[in-house]
Amino acid sequence: MQISEKLTLTKGRQLLMAGNCILEGKESAFRTCAFLVDLAKRLDVDYVFKASYKKDNRSSAGYFAGLPLPEALEIFSQLKAEFGVPLITDVHYPEELGQGVAEVFDILQIPAYLAMQTGLVLAVAETGKAVNLKKAQFLHPEDMAKVVKKVESVGNHKILLTERGTCFGYRDMVVDPRAFHIMKQTGYPVLFDAGHSIRKYGVPSSDPAGGAKEFLPTLMSTSAAASLSGLFVEVHPDPPRALCDAASQLSFEEAEVLIGRYMKIAKFVAGLD
Repeated sequence: MQISEKLTLTKGRQLLMAGNCILEGKESAFRTCAFLVDLAKRLDVDYVFKASYKKDNRSSAGYFAGLPLPEALEIFSQLKAEFGVPLITDVHYPEELGQGVAEVFDILQIPAYLAMQTGLVLAVAETGKAVNLKKAQFLHPEDMAKVVKKVESVGNHKILLTERGTCFGYRDMVVDPRAFHIMKQTGYPVLFDAGHSIRKYGVPSSDPAGGAKEFLPTLMSTSAAASLSGLFVEVHPDPPRALCDAASQLSFEEAEVLIGRYMKIAKFVAGLD
C-alpha cells in the first residue's frame, strides 16, 4: 500500500510509528526523531514520526494542549526537511485541515475518542492522505469496519487501523488479542498502540501511577506475535518531564529494549507466515 511519496507498506515488513505524545517544542522533537531514525535504521524497519500538534482531550483545561498551530506546523516542516521522514498527527477539527495540517502531514489520524464522528472522518478522508483510524475504547473491533467504510465512501483506500485496548469504565485498558484478528479482516494494515494500552485514564499523566509500564513487555510481545503490520508508541527524551502522557511514554533506553524486542519477534513470526 502506497502511504506517501516516501512510504510504501510492504507485506512482512514492519512499520514503526513513534515520537512524542504532543509537540512540546523543536528541541525535544528533534532529539526524539534523531534517536528513532537511527533505531529504525538499525532494526531495518520503516519509520514515521508521530506527534500531535494538539491534544484536545486533556482531563483539565489547565493542562498543556499544544503550541499555536502556525508555530507547530513550522517545527514539523523543519523536522521533515531535516530528517526526510513521513509525519503523522491527530486531527480534532475539520477546519484545521485547511490551515496547513493537510499539507504538512503524510498520515492523518482519527483519535480514538472521535472514531465515530462522521463529519471528521469524511473530512480527513477527503484530503486523499493516508488515514490512521484509532479503535475507540468503547467499540467492539468489528465496528471499526463501519468506520473503514466511511473512509472508503469518498474513494480513499489508504487506511490503517490501530488497536489500543478497551476501557470498561475502571481506568484500565484491556487488550484482547482477538481484536487484532478481527480488525485485520478489513483487509487493511493493523498496528498496536503500546503506550496508550497501559495508560490509567483519569489519573494525571504526570503521576507515575498514570501508567503501568510493567505490562509492556507482555503486551508488546503478544502483539508482535499476532502478525501485525507495525507498532505505534510514544517516546520522549525525559518522560517524567513530558507535558502529556508522562507515565506511559518510553525513554530512549526503554524504547531501545522494548521496540527491539518487538521487532525481533515480529520478524521471526513473519518468517513463519
